[in-house]
This record gives sequence, C-alpha cells and structure tokens, in this order.
Amino acid sequence: MRYLAFILAALTTAEMQAFQLAPRLVVNVTIDQLRTDYMEAFAPLYSQGGFRRLLSDGLVYEGASYPFSPVDKASATASLTTGTIPFYNGIISSRWLDRETLQPVFCVDDSRHFTSADRLKTSTIGDELKLSSNGSAIVVYSFAADRESAILSGGHAANGAFWMDNTGEWQGSSYYSNNLPEWLKAHNKLHAKHPINTSYTNDDVIDASLNAITQAAMGKDDVSDLLFVNISATKADKTPVTHWQTEMESVYMQLDKSLARLISGVEKQISLDRVLFVITSTGYTDETATNVKQYRIPTGTFYINRTSSLLNMYLSAIYGQGRYVEQCHGNQVYLNHKLIEQKRVSMPEMLTRCQDFLIQNAGVADVYTSERLLAGNNDITKIRNGFNPTLSGDIIIDVAPGWKLLNEDTQETYTSRAGFVPFPIVFMGTEVKPQRVTAPVTVDRIAPTVAKAIRIRAPNACTSAPLF
Repeated sequence: MRYLAFILAALTTAEMQAFQLAPRLVVNVTIDQLRTDYMEAFAPLYSQGGFRRLLSDGLVYEGASYPFSPVDKASATASLTTGTIPFYNGIISSRWLDRETLQPVFCVDDSRHFTSADRLKTSTIGDELKLSSNGSAIVVYSFAADRESAILSGGHAANGAFWMDNTGEWQGSSYYSNNLPEWLKAHNKLHAKHPINTSYTNDDVIDASLNAITQAAMGKDDVSDLLFVNISATKADKTPVTHWQTEMESVYMQLDKSLARLISGVEKQISLDRVLFVITSTGYTDETATNVKQYRIPTGTFYINRTSSLLNMYLSAIYGQGRYVEQCHGNQVYLNHKLIEQKRVSMPEMLTRCQDFLIQNAGVADVYTSERLLAGNNDITKIRNGFNPTLSGDIIIDVAPGWKLLNEDTQETYTSRAGFVPFPIVFMGTEVKPQRVTAPVTVDRIAPTVAKAIRIRAPNACTSAPLF
C-alpha cells in the first residue's frame, strides 16, 4: 500500500508539473505577406530582439504552405484559427457572390452587427478555449488594422476583436460587446491620429495589443489566455514596392523593430517561460503591376465578362434562349440552377458543355467544374480544398501563367502566377526547444498544436495532427 501511495503521489506530481507547463498566454502573430526569402535577405541588418531572436531561440519550420488555393488574407486567417480549409470553414476569400442576390458579399459583413464572425462556419481555437472553461476567467482578444483579420482571428466567442477605422481609431463590433472596453477608449484618446495622417503602422497594432495584456491582466492567472496580433510586411501606405532593395529593406527592418517591441513588451509583463509565441504568414503576395510585354514575356488579358456572355450564347443555341450564366465573380462563373432544372438538363451535362467551351478560349489553362472538384481527384486537391459547394461558383477558370483576368464590371484584375511563396512558422516560449525544420508543413497544423499546448480540444473541423 505504501508503494502504491508513493506511485500515485509521483503520478500526481508529474501531472501537476505537466499542467504547470501549459503557457498562460499564447500570442499568435500573423504577418501579412511575410516571406522567408525576404526575411533572410536582410538578416545582417536586424536587431537582437526581433527576427534574429525568433530564428535563434525558436522552433522554426522553414517551408510552410497553405493546403488550398487560391489564398488571400481572409481565407488564410480563417484557416489559421480553425485549423481547416475553406471547403469546411466557409471563408473562400475576402469577397464572394451571394447566390440569392447575385451581389458580392464581404466575409465579415453582418446586417445586424455590421461586422461579425457569422459567416465562419466552424469553431476556432479561441472558441474552443472559451468552451473548455465555459468562458470563465479566460480572455481572448484580437487586434488588426483591418476588420476581416480581427474578426476571423477572434472567432465567435472572443471577448473582443478590434480594428482601426478610417480615422485611425480602434473600433469593435456589437457582436462581442455593445461598448469598447474603457481602457481601449482611453487608448484612442491617448493615441489620437492627426486628421491628415490616419494611416496605421504595425506599432499601432502592437501598442494596443500590449495595452490589452496590461489592462486585462492576460497571462497572470492559472488559465491560458489568447492574443491575436495581425501585422503586415508591406509598406505603411500600401503602395506597391517599386525599388526592391531599398523599399523592401526598409519594410523588413521596421518589421524587425516592431517584433522586438512586441516580444520585449510581453516579456516585461510575463515571464517568457509562461508565454508561447506563434509567428507565421498569410502566405501570399500582392502582385505589382508590371509591363511584361516590353520584355517579350508571353501574356494576355482574359475578359471573364465577355467570355461568360459568349458561353451563355453557346448554351442558348443548344438548349434554347435563356440566362444560363447568372453572374461571374473573380475567376468563378455562377449558373442559373432554376433555369437548368426547368429545361430538364442534367447538371453534369451542363457543366461538361461549359468546360468544353471554356477550355478552348485563349488564356485558359484549366477549367474546374463543381462536379470535378467534388469528385476529389488527388491532382487538384488544393483547388478542391479552396472550394465551398454552397458559396463558390459552379465553374472556376484557371488562367494561364502570366495572363491577367479582368472583370470589366468591377475592374478587378488577377494575374496568374504558380510560383511558390516561401514563409515560416515559428514557435518560441514555453517548453519550445530551438530547432530548424526543413520538411514541408501546412498551416492547418498550427491550431491543433496550440490546442495541445494549452490542453484543449482542437477546433471542431480540424483533422490535422499537431506539429509537436
């Protein structure tokens, strides 16, 4: 009996030690358009406390990617927090076409609250953290310059998700609370923007995030809190980079200083052995407008509106007059399901006709129909993962590399580029041993890794394994 008691006591002690190792604060830093190659190019210029510290003290996965395509800021953020793909979480991009109204909708628009996470169809890591304790004594905050990053990071159950409006003040949504926290109101007054200079910087986001840690006493008790910080590896004024060496160097040097401010600011309030930092990227880059014709690089413009009209004429010639193509948005075509049903035409037949017609157009590399994507062929997995049956168009057109897709109604353009955008995932803090990992990994594994670290369930649509 004495030996049994000793063993039980040892097990209890071990369990308590394991519990104590859970970080009290998780700081998720998502850097819009961060690239590993750019980050490493300016390494000699960094301070000791930013990128250099992350790379020397952190667990660094060098070859991260998203398991779906295409990727933008909204779909990337949603994937990071849900641990799953747009096929399940419902955020296929920042905007998509509403099938009922045939009007574009914004991913976080809400008629009741103006802005909410209602379009996010699965739970997030923040949601699961709240559920784990029935919401008691746990703080989940999200900060970003734009509302989609703030909301999609915060999820459904956050204490608050905050972004900067066009006056440079922090705003929130009644979806979480009817009023801003008093400390954030005071922060707005203390950091009021000049009327002629309302642009934000990464430091604005970091200042508010550090203030939240202080005012909400995040990381101070025995339960884990969660803070999302969304910053950017782009020019503050959002203008394209025209001189790579000088302008991008300035961007990354400033970003390095901002990260150093964040890390040191957290460390001043909470011991690093109680904090887990998670740093990654949105995994894409905005294309800079360039004139490739002068260098005789093959290019062209694919006019999706004109092509959709021609497709409708083609279908009318076969099945009789009608509006078979309801609308197009981005590189997607939406068909009129009611009319097709009235004509008693099977959808597989209609989609095959459309595919055969569209693939013959100049500048079209491939055509993905909903039927083809739902079949789940392994060779198009990334496209299928970025597709959602209830939100996406019936047909997705992949333009040839180097070609520009133009929507003449909205003047929106998209240039096809298949090049890999390298970016890292870095963990630093509680129980993390410095290491470089060159094996490719996908970002949907971040959420289950964080969940494991703070002893909660992974988000409800997450099927990926933790990274460690």
